[in-house]
Order: sequence, then C-alpha cells, then structure tokens
Amino acid sequence: MANENQYKWGVVLIACMAIFIIVLDSSAMNVAITTLVVELNTTLSTIQTIIALYALIIASFMLLGSKIQDILGRKKTFLLGLLIYSSGTIIATLSINAGMLLLGWAILEGVGAAMILPATTTIVGSSYEGKDRVTAFGIWGGIAAVGAAIGPIVGGIFTTYLSWRLVFGSELVFVLAILIFRNYLTESKPTLKWKDLDSVGAVLSIISLVLIVMGILLLTKPQNWEYVAILFGSGAILFAIFLLWQKKRINQGLEPLSDISLLKNRTFGLGNINSIIQQIPLAGFLFIIPVFLQQVTKLDAFNTGLTLLPASITILICSLLGAKLSSVLESKYIIMVGFLISAVGTYLLGGVFNINTQIADIIPATVVFGVGIGFLLSQLTNLTMSAASNKQETDASGLLNCFKNLGYSLGTALIGVLLLLGIFSGLATGIESSGVAGNMSTEQIQSSLFNYVEKMQTDSNQIPPQLIPQATQIVDTTISSAMRQTFNVLSLILVLGFITSIFIPKIPKNENS
Repeated sequence: MANENQYKWGVVLIACMAIFIIVLDSSAMNVAITTLVVELNTTLSTIQTIIALYALIIASFMLLGSKIQDILGRKKTFLLGLLIYSSGTIIATLSINAGMLLLGWAILEGVGAAMILPATTTIVGSSYEGKDRVTAFGIWGGIAAVGAAIGPIVGGIFTTYLSWRLVFGSELVFVLAILIFRNYLTESKPTLKWKDLDSVGAVLSIISLVLIVMGILLLTKPQNWEYVAILFGSGAILFAIFLLWQKKRINQGLEPLSDISLLKNRTFGLGNINSIIQQIPLAGFLFIIPVFLQQVTKLDAFNTGLTLLPASITILICSLLGAKLSSVLESKYIIMVGFLISAVGTYLLGGVFNINTQIADIIPATVVFGVGIGFLLSQLTNLTMSAASNKQETDASGLLNCFKNLGYSLGTALIGVLLLLGIFSGLATGIESSGVAGNMSTEQIQSSLFNYVEKMQTDSNQIPPQLIPQATQIVDTTISSAMRQTFNVLSLILVLGFITSIFIPKIPKNENS
C-alpha cells in the first residue's frame, strides 16, 4: 500500500489503463465490420465469430486466470497476462487476413485479458482500505464504462480517417505506460503450487464453453446444421461434468478451480443469470446495429460510431445515476425497472427499421435502451458480489466475470445468427415476389445475394450488373425485416430478465450500498 500522497492512486491508475484497453476492443471494432471484411477479404459471419470468440476466450479462461494468482502471485499473473495481451495486440495490428486477427485479437488478447482482469480486481482490493477502496473501485468501474462508451466513436474515427489497425496499435502505448509504472503494484505470496491446480476442471470449463458458442455460430450456414446439436449438446454435457468434478474436489478437500458452492446462494445464482441475460441484448445490439447502418443506410464507420454514441453516453450516465438511486431504492427494483425499460427500447427499435431509415429515426429508441442497460449495469455486479464472503471474493469475481463474458459472447453469436438466418430465409421470398432470378434458379440467386450480404454489399461479382439495383433493394428490404424480427426477440429476452429478477431476494440497505 502506498504511503506517500503522490503515489496513492498509482495502483488504480494502472488498473484503469488495463481495464480501458480490454473494454475498448469489445466496443470499438464493431463499427469497423465493413472495412475488416474488405481489407482482410473475409465475411460478415467470420468477423462475427472473431468478436464472439474474444469474449468467449475471456470467459473460458477467466476461472483459470483467477486461480493462477494463487500460484504465481497477483503481480506476476498481471504482468504475464499483459505480455500475452500485448503480443496479441501486435499480431492484430499487423493482421493480413482473418486468421491472424483471430489469433491476435480473439485468442491471445482474450487469454491475456482473462489473466489481467481478476488480478486487477484483487490488486485494487488489497491496495486500499475503507473509503479509499470504495473510491478506487468506483474510478476503476467508471473508466471501464467510459472505455465501453467511447469505443464506437474511437473505432469510427480510426477506421474512417486513419486505420482500424490503430485501435489495436494505440493500446501498446497504454501497455508501455503500465510497464513503466509497474513498481506501484504489490506482489502477493503464492498460496498454492502448480500440483494443486485443478487442470482437469480447467480443461473441462474451457472446452465446454467453446463448444456451446461454436454450436450457435454454426447456425449461420444451413449446411452445418447437422453439427450444431452435436457441439451444443457436447458442450452442455461437459459443463455439467465440470460442475460435478468441482463438487467432487470440494468434497474431497482438494482445491477446486472455482468454489461453485457459491451458485447455491440464491442472490449470487440469480445475479449471474441476470448478468448473462443483460449481456446478450447489449452484445447483440452493438453487433447488428452497425450491420444495418453500414449495409442499408450506407454509413461509414465514423457515422456508425456517432449513431451509437448517444446510447453509450446514456448507459454511462444511467449507470452512475443507478448507483446513486440504490441508496434510496432496493437494487432488486432498479434491476426490474432496468429490464423493463430496456425491453421497451428494443421493442421501439423493432418498429423503426426499413430501407428509408435514417440516424434520427434510430437514436431515440437506442437512448431508451441505454437508460435500462445503464440501470442494470449499476446494480448487477454489486448485488451479485454482495452474496460472497470475504474469503469467497476471488472465486465470486472469477465466476461473475466468466458468466458476464459468456453472456456477451452468446449475445454476439445468438443475435448475429438470428439476423443472418432472418436474412437468408427472407431472401427467397424477396426473389420470388420480384422475379429477379431470370435464368438463375431461386437457390442460386439466394446464395449469390446471401454472399453479397456476407461481403457487406462490397462485392457484387456473383450478381449480373443489370440486376444489382434490384438485388440491393431486395437485400436492404430483407435486412430491415430481419432487424425487426431480431429486436422483437431481444425484447422477449429482456422480459425474461424482468421475470427472473422478481425472484432475487431483497437485500438490507446496509449491505446494498
């Protein structure tokens, strides 16, 4: 713990820089989808997979990342995670194809982030006491919210006026600053040895979550549907085995990968379920809105980021407002209100999409959505963590961050897939009613138009030149229709969140502050 005033906030400064670059990636790159498709010669569903896998890798390795602190010490774990993260950042910056971006961004940055995040939480928690601890976590959480809020506009500026690569490249400046100030970090004594690590549990948790999300992602291509049930089912079975394995190790007095007994606590269990439910619409919203804006309204990355900015700022403001509200209103009720307002926002959004939709039509409903999400973000972490004892804080943080990132990954995968499936099925109807097929079969033109969508309407080689205007209109109409259907599903998911939040136990005020 720092004694001199000038060093007092050194630790939280490092923690803030680390969390900032991690959350920036999650929100900044969504607005660069069209540019990534063109420059890396790839497809929309491939970029969707990479975005989903970034959050998934963080989720999958989070429990392992939390436990490694007990073996290496929190400072060594943090710096090792930073080394892995920065190597991924360099590869992502220099990417010449989707494979390099997948390795650098999704895999290496994801693994690094999974080590950095839990270590950062415990470093801040152990470096401050009393009011300073509350202030430090408040600053840390605020910077995370700011990173997520400004991500779309930062990504838009870099992508439109410089290069999307600078989103990643600029993070190296923060990495360098962290390394310069690393002496502010305090080391913890290891409490476990490598032989104590639950390697079987680690492998089971990682593989099970990856299989579940990959099963969902395969839904985008009908020819892969036969594998969906196999992957999803295998993942679900392996996750059940993981839970049983954790229970067995706890009963035998061995060190588990995570203390899953926490999940029996109603507040903690429902808090995690609601965190997953809240993350799904947020991730889906941040993925499919840019797809619509760039394909149908033909906006560039900067204007896409500008369209998302009011919602991002609203989320940030209402997150801070929600924290103040919790001193006079039960967290449970703020969460219930948050789900309802978010559901109203997505329902309103479902009604605004057509081929003539402009930015001004979208923003009011995105702000309503942002109000609800802001209230949810302000309460769910605090409420969920309040159920854990001091001894369980590390495990509780690991589980919560794992489930939150799993929710974000599922949101990108599930909502993106719903949109693409809606487009694929809608194209056949559009083709038949327009008579555009000509000498080509409906299946051929459907495949050509779907590839046109997958290329973000930047490659029309498979479509006869005279049919491009008509084909574009069919695609834009189909995307608009699919957006309406997808936002209706998002509304139902948020209503489900409202229903589950009813069962959260009330928490006394002194525990809820």
